[in-house]
Amino acid sequence: MPHQPDGDGPDLPERVAALYGEHDLATVPAFAGGFINFGYWAWLPDHANGPLSEADRVRSEQELYRLVLGTFERTRGRSALEVGCGRGLGCALALREFGLGPVTGLDVHPDQIARAREANAELLAGPPDAAARLDFVEGAAQRLPLPAASVDCLYSVEAAQHFRDLPGFARESARVLRLDGRLALTTFFARIPEAARALPELLPPYADGLDVPYVIDDVVDTLAAAGLRDVRVRAIGEAVWEPYDRYMAQRPELRDEWPRRYLTAYRTGLLDYYVITAAAPDSLSAAA
Repeated sequence: MPHQPDGDGPDLPERVAALYGEHDLATVPAFAGGFINFGYWAWLPDHANGPLSEADRVRSEQELYRLVLGTFERTRGRSALEVGCGRGLGCALALREFGLGPVTGLDVHPDQIARAREANAELLAGPPDAAARLDFVEGAAQRLPLPAASVDCLYSVEAAQHFRDLPGFARESARVLRLDGRLALTTFFARIPEAARALPELLPPYADGLDVPYVIDDVVDTLAAAGLRDVRVRAIGEAVWEPYDRYMAQRPELRDEWPRRYLTAYRTGLLDYYVITAAAPDSLSAAA
């Protein structure tokens, strides 16, 4: 999520600041394990039947990270930046399972950065060579506090729907990626312009300013306009919305909550969940 420290608090819409600050969205029952994403459930033998446990929910959130990180052809020893890192659990997974390093987790909200440092305190306090491989930084998606051409792998997991300045994020991604670097992001976007106009009537996060109803084709065009090459899109909603809704339906405290309307939005063609990948500009001048 975009943010540049300014004054005494985060420069954010009120709804975003509250949810990721005092309300701590990671503690909401719909999420589990400290992650904040809808999850990727394709690993289930048959995600249309049977009960789903909290352990399944946590794994679904981890699998979403694995899906994104798996789009990078080479990871071991390569530098990485996660934009919208939350509690930094995905950063730790990138370090542990994919051998990425150094890994920088960036988030708009100072409370999230504090939580990330607390959640990863043991790793951060490790031997100098290990501790130097992980860092958490407060900063804005549209004003990345990193030098040009300093990142091999830039990724973002279910955060881009919050970005108020998507072109700024695209330009900054192009700027900080090395010549052979790559970008990968995943989140939900509107399928067509008409859907973007309808979503605020169905889903409160669009109505109250938490999310922005970006249209997938516009997102692709925005990345390409920033100089990013080979922009590719994969829709994965089939392995996200149905099993997530089933998990919600099995819990009395969740089954009547509005988040189940995401399945309605998916089934009626208003939105889908996507993985987007792209390559860095073919020259530093193209990213300038």
